[in-house]
Amino acid sequence: MIRASEAARVRLPTSAGEFEARAFEVGGGLVYLTLLRGDVADGQPVLTRVHSECLTGDALGSLRCDCGVQLHAALEAIAREGRGVLIYATGHEGRGIGLVNKLRAYQEQERGADTVDANLRLGLPADRRSYAEAAAVLTALGIRSVRLLTNNPRKADGLAAAGIRVEEVVPLVTTATAHNGQYLRTKRDRMGHIDPAGAPLAEVAERPVDVSSLLGAVRPRADRPFVLVTYVQTLDGRIAARPDAPVATAAGAAAWRRLAHALRAACDAVLVGSGTVLAGDPELTVRLVPGPSPLRVVLDSRLRTPLTARVLNGAAPTLVVTAGRDGTRAKREELVARNVGVRLVEPAPVGVDLHATLRALRADGVGSVLVEGGAGVIASMLAAGVVDRLVATIAPRIAGAAGLALTNRAVHPVGDDVLLAFDVAPAST
Repeated sequence: MIRASEAARVRLPTSAGEFEARAFEVGGGLVYLTLLRGDVADGQPVLTRVHSECLTGDALGSLRCDCGVQLHAALEAIAREGRGVLIYATGHEGRGIGLVNKLRAYQEQERGADTVDANLRLGLPADRRSYAEAAAVLTALGIRSVRLLTNNPRKADGLAAAGIRVEEVVPLVTTATAHNGQYLRTKRDRMGHIDPAGAPLAEVAERPVDVSSLLGAVRPRADRPFVLVTYVQTLDGRIAARPDAPVATAAGAAAWRRLAHALRAACDAVLVGSGTVLAGDPELTVRLVPGPSPLRVVLDSRLRTPLTARVLNGAAPTLVVTAGRDGTRAKREELVARNVGVRLVEPAPVGVDLHATLRALRADGVGSVLVEGGAGVIASMLAAGVVDRLVATIAPRIAGAAGLALTNRAVHPVGDDVLLAFDVAPAST
C-alpha cells in the first residue's frame, strides 16, 4: 500500500491567488506537490485537479500540448470556488514515459505519427501513468471524495480504483491551437477524452467551442506564415470599426467575442494596423476562453501608437512593425525601453511592405497570423495575395438604418454563394 508522507508546508502566492503548498514524499524518490485553498478535510467533495507533470508545457509554454493552459485554468477554477486542491504529479512526464522519451515521441509525431502511435513506435505504452500515488496524497489530506477537473475518464477510474470517490467529472476544456489540434483530436478519438478542444461550433453560446473548422488547414509557407483574416460586416457590406458593434443582441455579441478570442488563441500572432489601435485601443489578448495569448503585431509605419495603448502592456509580447521614417528614432527607443519589439521593414506607398513584414514574422518562427483589422489592412492583405483563409461574419444590420430591425433569418447555400433573407420591420421602441 502506497503511503504519502508530508515533507514541507509553505504559503505560496501565485497569479491565481494565494495557496497553501504541501509537499509529499510518495516513494521511489518522487515528491508530489499540492496547492490547497480552503478547508478540504470537512468530508464534502473537493474540487480536485491531478495534474501530470509536463516540463515543456507547464514551465516552457509549449503549444504542442494543452498542459500549461490546463494547469493555470485549474488553479483559477479552484481560486474562484474558494476551496479545492491541485496535485502536481511528478513522474508523469509524457504520460509516464519520461522527458527524453517524450521528446523522441515528438520526433515520431513530426514523421506523421499521432501521440498514441508515436509511443508505440518507441516500444512504449500509450499511457504508463498510475494514480495510486495521487490517491495516497488525497488520503493524507483527509480527502475521500472529489469533483475531478479532467477530460480523461481513465484518471477518474484510476482514483476510484485506489479508493477515492469521484462524485463528478468537471471538464477542463482548452482552446485548440494550430500546433495541438491533432493532439487534442487524438485524445478524443483514441483515448476517450471528453471534448478536450470544446463543443461543436453550433454551441458557441453555451460553452467553449472548437474553432478548428474556422481555422482550416494551417500550412505555413517557407516565406510567410499562414494568414487568416477575420472581420464583421453589416448586411450592406460595410466592415465594422468595432467588430461586436453590429451584432444583433448582447448574447450574440458575447458569443462573437468568445469566438474572436478562441481564434486568437489558435494562432501564433494577431495583427492589426495602427488605425485600429487608435480607434479602439484593443488589448488583443485571450481572456474569454482558456488558451494562450498570441504575439501582438501592430503595423505602424509612422509610429502613431501611443505609449499608453493597451496593446503595449505586459499581458503578452508585442511587436511594432514600422518603416523607420525620419523623426521616429526617439519613439522606437521608448518602445524598446518598455520591452516592446520594434522591427524595421521597407516602406510601401501606404504603410509598411506586407511581404517584408510577413517574411520577418516567418523568420522569427511565426507559423500563423490572425488579421483583425482595420479595413485598410484587410483590403491591403487581400490585394497583396497573402491571405490563406477568410472568416467573415455578416451582421443583421444595415449601416445608417438604425430604425430598421432584421429578423426571421433564413440561410440557403446556392452553389458557392450563401443566400440570406430577413423580415424587415421598424425597430421596437
